[in-house]
Amino acid sequence: MKKIISITKRLLRPLWIKLAGGLLLVFLLLDILFPFNTRIDYSPIITAADGTILHTFLNRQDKWRLYAELPEITPNLRKAIVYKEDRFFFYHPGINPLALFRAAGKNLFSGRRTSGASTITMQVVRLLEPRQRTYSSKLFEAFRALQLELHYSKDEILQLYLNLIPYGSNIEGLKSASLLYFGKQPKLLSLAEITTLTIIPNRPSSLRLGTRNAYVVQERNRWLRRFEQAGVFDSSVIADALEEPLTARRRKAPRQAPHLALRLSKENPGMPIVQATIRPAVQAAAEQLVQNYVNRMRALNIHNAAVLIINNQTMNVEAYVGSADFANALDGGQVDGVRAVRSPGSALKPMLYALAFDKGLITPKSKLNDVPTNFGGYEPGNYDQRFNGAVTAEFALANSLNIPAVKLLKEVGTPAFTGLLQKAAFTTIQKQSKDLGLSMILGGCGVTLEEMTRLFTVFANEGQLKSINLTASASQAAGTPLISPEAAFLVTNTLTQITRPDLPNNFDNSYHLPRIAWKTGTSYGRRDAWSIGYNRHYTVGIWVGNFSGEGVPELSGANTATPLLFQIFNTIDYNSPKGWFLPPKSIASRAICPESGAVPGEFCTSWAVDYYIMGVTRYQRCQHQKTVFTNPAGTLSYCAHCLPDSGSVQRLYPNLSPELIAYYQLKRIPYAAIPVHNPACERIFEPGADQHMAPFIASPNDRSEYFVDPKAPADMQLSCQASNEVRAVYWYLNDKLYRKARPTEAVFFKPRPGALKISCADDRGRHADIQILIKSL
Repeated sequence: MKKIISITKRLLRPLWIKLAGGLLLVFLLLDILFPFNTRIDYSPIITAADGTILHTFLNRQDKWRLYAELPEITPNLRKAIVYKEDRFFFYHPGINPLALFRAAGKNLFSGRRTSGASTITMQVVRLLEPRQRTYSSKLFEAFRALQLELHYSKDEILQLYLNLIPYGSNIEGLKSASLLYFGKQPKLLSLAEITTLTIIPNRPSSLRLGTRNAYVVQERNRWLRRFEQAGVFDSSVIADALEEPLTARRRKAPRQAPHLALRLSKENPGMPIVQATIRPAVQAAAEQLVQNYVNRMRALNIHNAAVLIINNQTMNVEAYVGSADFANALDGGQVDGVRAVRSPGSALKPMLYALAFDKGLITPKSKLNDVPTNFGGYEPGNYDQRFNGAVTAEFALANSLNIPAVKLLKEVGTPAFTGLLQKAAFTTIQKQSKDLGLSMILGGCGVTLEEMTRLFTVFANEGQLKSINLTASASQAAGTPLISPEAAFLVTNTLTQITRPDLPNNFDNSYHLPRIAWKTGTSYGRRDAWSIGYNRHYTVGIWVGNFSGEGVPELSGANTATPLLFQIFNTIDYNSPKGWFLPPKSIASRAICPESGAVPGEFCTSWAVDYYIMGVTRYQRCQHQKTVFTNPAGTLSYCAHCLPDSGSVQRLYPNLSPELIAYYQLKRIPYAAIPVHNPACERIFEPGADQHMAPFIASPNDRSEYFVDPKAPADMQLSCQASNEVRAVYWYLNDKLYRKARPTEAVFFKPRPGALKISCADDRGRHADIQILIKSL
């Protein structure tokens, strides 16, 4: 008998091995042919830099299904859910044979289905692929469970389970329930809260948090005592959990930084969690300050504002406020003011001056003329409708004077400046570059708050342009030199001055004034108010206005946007410990003549000190005065040809530009005019001599077209600007003398249709020509 049994075992052993191997091959083949799709449509989560949840969204099925990461499954949560749902979870291969036999026996003897014997793995299958509760469905779940166990670890399967379990209504997943009922993330849950969320998925309709809390507490405590009896948790911990009150209620989902959250959700489709660089405290403070500020501004018909805060060291965006109130549809609250294209007003001027510093054209104390000027038909004015005459470059920038800025842009060249902004990734300017003219420096172009704030970080980062980071996963590339560290320092030194007109009212001599460099801007029609400031730590960009584009008379960068800028700096970085900017090694000081900003010449009687960039800044001797020989009475001037042997006197006269002379004469500002040249002089001035001092024809505009009524043509004005010594000019129309006049005298003529050449010659033989075209209406 023993021999027969031994022979039988030897025969059956290969058969069992073959059968097991065959089943394994069939399973693997089926696994390849019918893979299990575990892709889940999660609700997007936007978190802050510290992991705090800023914003959540419903998924495409309008469900709250928040993704819980593995570290969020705490040991207490793991023990509670495994003990309650599947005590042998970590030991079986997806199906529990003992539980199957036990459930089959109970169902057989009772005549009805009393136990399902589903493991956590099988429940995951059911949650991913819901089916009717039949025996064939059980077989299918068992197959899928084996597949899950083959491809995923136990921790990953438990994670899937916790992300899918239902909690009633449209809430799925333990993290969703934790956040919406307890207002906290799973890792912060107490044992009592964990037990509460563990028992609800089996009975979500009867154990309804917020409405049947007393009954939930009863069931929770029953399970806590079972945990104690089984030794799952210590008795002391259980005792504390039994006494803990249940404060669960349905809460609103987090809604911080809504504009950024929408942006990141669209830019990162399919990612369940996107970690932003936002710092919750800074974001909350910025949102509150903007909302309170705009609430006060509504009385002036100003309804919105946007703020962007960038950390200069990391280039992380620490606060992103797109509007004052996202929920306010009436005022366009859902418009993202950080990315809306607006007119910058004067806010681009600092970069223009930096470019001029780098080209060696100016130094901070170089003199620029702030006088009425016609730039080929474009006649800009200043914000206060006044002019200041000759001013320093730093005064012009600090006071945001328009005429010097336009002149500087003309000298630098519009293509060079637009090229600089294109390099700084100004999207709209890249599209408009061919159409932009001199007016762009006064706001005649489109920019966004994000572009402008990033541009100002260049001054804080020694001229380096760096990309900003919106997410923690963004890689920080090396910076690109946009301007030199020296130019950045010179601009910062100027924008730090507080004796300037864009200091807000009531901030004079105030201890609330933060130590920052800042620049304001107000667009044409008072539609946009800008104020962008920086120190070593932060760059903060502010835009205030109406998304409708409606202008407001009281709107200005100084008095509307800058107070909010100061409030934000005083809140997030008061008395910044980062120190202040130091001059680079290539920045040096030199003596200059305060009259011209140039190196003192032989006629300079006083000196001042000015910064300059070594090896870059032009070396130019001061020529603000020149010697002129006159008669003793000072009524006649002599040239070298008619200088008498005796009796002449050498005098100094200001060497003024024609435009400045015209301004002085217009405003009746006294100045020392060079006496008329000796009429007895027989010298004939050489054509072309000192041609660079030729008269400048201010009207009409060169290469322009004018339309006239041939039956009743209106008079057209001729005007020019001439040098200090000029006493008479001669106007020519198509090379025919029209009339002689004083340099400042307005001359009129009646135009006729056709091409017209206009020439103006002074009494020194210098001349200027322009061409215009007269057309009939």
